[in-house]
Amino acid sequence: MPLDNAPSKKEAWPRQRIGKYVGGFISVGIATLSIVILFHTLAHLNLAHLRAAIAATSNGQILSACGLAVLSYLALTGYDGLALKQLRTRVHYGRTAFASFASYAVSFTLGFPLVTAGTVRYWVYSQVGLTASKVASLTVIAGVTFWLGMALVIGVTLLLRNETISPVDHFAPGINSLMGLAVIVALLLYLAWVSMGRRKTRLQGFRLELPGFRLTLGQIALGVIDLCSAAGVLYVLLPEPRHIDFLTFAAIYVFACVLGIVSHAPGGIGVFEATMLKFVPVSSQEAMLASLLLFRIIYYLLPFILALSLLGVNEGVRRWKGLGEATHRMQSVKEHRDQSE
Repeated sequence: MPLDNAPSKKEAWPRQRIGKYVGGFISVGIATLSIVILFHTLAHLNLAHLRAAIAATSNGQILSACGLAVLSYLALTGYDGLALKQLRTRVHYGRTAFASFASYAVSFTLGFPLVTAGTVRYWVYSQVGLTASKVASLTVIAGVTFWLGMALVIGVTLLLRNETISPVDHFAPGINSLMGLAVIVALLLYLAWVSMGRRKTRLQGFRLELPGFRLTLGQIALGVIDLCSAAGVLYVLLPEPRHIDFLTFAAIYVFACVLGIVSHAPGGIGVFEATMLKFVPVSSQEAMLASLLLFRIIYYLLPFILALSLLGVNEGVRRWKGLGEATHRMQSVKEHRDQSE
């Protein structure tokens, strides 16, 4: 018999949906504010100065940026490797690296990672027998790796660069230190929690067993390497002399990434740029835009093109093998018929 004070479906519905509505309003607000800032910047842009800033970027800076981008994507392959280990599934590293690189290169550019990255991963991993549920679980666990790394970067930078970050988050240095310490303590508590036994939780609608202590340490390490390498790509492209240290820059980079994710803009485009333009001190807006443009090309566009090419080659090879197998079967059937006659 239902209780008298039990909420009806009509009463429960708004409470279940209110979070999505608030999140949607926040996303639209962030995107709108970023577009206003970006258009205000572009309205005063000097194209000649922008071309000069791009030309002033040295070959050494571009090579360093490319090397750091490679390191970041290598760390991302570890996301999939650890997730597969947690799921107790063995896949050759070549296949893992291909699936990870292609899924991230596509999702970074198109956005909506659970859909785009999950689709690419399923297309690649299904060829070696992984089910849709395992690929979905892998995608979620890889996402946890990213957020664990981001949490540590945020905690450390808030703690060690509390004063220089104050103009960004508008909190007093002491508050920043307390928030950074709280994040680090939360990570330590999480490590202690998962080390005490098997922990299961529901994430993005999936019932998952969380990685234990050793795998979680690996997740945090890979997340930090990935984020610091990705931030390093843009940092080395900044015009010299740089007026900001790397730790402070990494904090702003992570803040811009979070805003980009919350806004749901594909690749955080517009939101990320507006944040970096507002908070990173450079000699001119044109110089910052030149660095951002080169960053987008090196870290987003080139990997995206390469990923599409590799996916096309993989599909071509797969179809060619399928055609070869079909031809072989037809020949075998014909030979069998000839022998019967």
